[in-house]
Amino acid sequence: MEIIARMNVGGPATQVSGLSEGLDQEEFDHRLYTGHVGAGEGDHLDLKGPAVRVHPIPGLGRSIRPSDDYLALLRLTAAMRAFQPHVVHTRTTKAGTLGRMAACLSRVSAARIHVFHGHLLNGYFTRPKRALYVRSERILASMTDRLVTVGSQVRDELLEARIGRPEQYVVIAPGVRLGPVPERGAARAELGLPPDAPVVAYVGRLTQVKRPDRFVATARAVLRQVPGCHFVVCGGGELREQIERDIDPIRHSFHLLGWRKDVETVYSAADVVLLTSDNEGTPLTLVEAGMAGTPAVSTRVGSVAEIVQDGRTGLLAGADADELAGQVVRLLSDPDLARRMGEAACRWTTTSFNVERLVADTEALYRSLGTAHRDRGATQPTTGGMDR
Repeated sequence: MEIIARMNVGGPATQVSGLSEGLDQEEFDHRLYTGHVGAGEGDHLDLKGPAVRVHPIPGLGRSIRPSDDYLALLRLTAAMRAFQPHVVHTRTTKAGTLGRMAACLSRVSAARIHVFHGHLLNGYFTRPKRALYVRSERILASMTDRLVTVGSQVRDELLEARIGRPEQYVVIAPGVRLGPVPERGAARAELGLPPDAPVVAYVGRLTQVKRPDRFVATARAVLRQVPGCHFVVCGGGELREQIERDIDPIRHSFHLLGWRKDVETVYSAADVVLLTSDNEGTPLTLVEAGMAGTPAVSTRVGSVAEIVQDGRTGLLAGADADELAGQVVRLLSDPDLARRMGEAACRWTTTSFNVERLVADTEALYRSLGTAHRDRGATQPTTGGMDR
């Protein structure tokens, strides 16, 4: 029983879809429970159209509303009692909270897994709210068999906050399957971009932690050195209108695409993919860019360095816009360096971050918990096969 708050466009939804489609259906009866995607967010299921069956849980969306959350908890508890899963697998903070509470309330004999696709330790909360978040996650960790992180750095930061114990943690890097990458000229024609101008791309949600304002500031700094550069923004979110206002003086250099299902077209059209976040887990944008053979420049946050090998597959920098711009200009000014890094990025990401590896790692985790489930459920009746 896999539970995620909502299937909005982003890394968690991509991982869930990959697992749902790739798990061995004869061995695993896998069911996905999720809430609604809010207004202004891209819906992964609508955009990508994967053949993933969803069990909707009203109230299990992004917003925190006590009455809705209480009803979602009751619905999850009832669903667990009906399904009797052997594994409860939660993702995202709200789903992780309600899902693990439901597992306790339902009294099902299930192993409990929670995935941290990142964390909320930095860039989200005031100090008092951060302290509350940490205390909550410590309690929830005590109710969990395995804590999965998408990178080693994410794990280490959670352990530093004393969330969970080292032996609870398993690192499972994300897995991605990118669509066929078009030829650069065709990609630029599709997006209405000049065939020969330098192009820098941003792919992701327009939300505060991703710092699209820093992307705009970096663009201004790049334009001072490369006046003909164009900047592509593929994504949407609550900061869309703010970004439109910020880019007004340099609007001729920007292309706001909204959400697109053919992100491989954006990567192919770009010379550099730029990520400007304050906080990340293991961002799939950088994985996908690498698979398309496009080098990346990124802030050095979360487990980014586990994707972008600094100086080999891309370049890392601090949070300063001028420093980021310097790294972007370095790649734009040296096509041979950019080509070598793009080729290395393609080899690295294709080998290390494919969906088949993600599915195999997750299946191995499920199997490893089979013994724990049998021990826990030895005195309790269950139905069905060993692995659900």
